[in-house]
Amino acid sequence: MTGPRVTLYSRPGCHLCDDARAVIERVCAELGETYAEVSIDDDPALGERFGEEIPVTFVDGRQHDFWRVDEQRLRTALTA
Repeated sequence: MTGPRVTLYSRPGCHLCDDARAVIERVCAELGETYAEVSIDDDPALGERFGEEIPVTFVDGRQHDFWRVDEQRLRTALTA
C-alpha cells in the first residue's frame, strides 16, 4: 500500500481532534507508520458526510473510529 495507512478527518479548533491526533501520532511513530489529516471544513462533501462525528479515523481506507481514538485498538488494526 502506498501513502499513509491512517487518515484523520478533523476540523480546526476541535479539542477531540487534538486528542485523536496525539494518539495517532504516538501510535504511528511507534509503529513506523504515517498518517494524513484532512479538514472537513475544506470540502463541503466531507462536512456533509461527517458533520458532528469528527474526529473520524480511517485505517486502510475503512472507517475505524469516530469521536475518540482507542490507542490499543488502533495499534491492533495497524499490526494485524
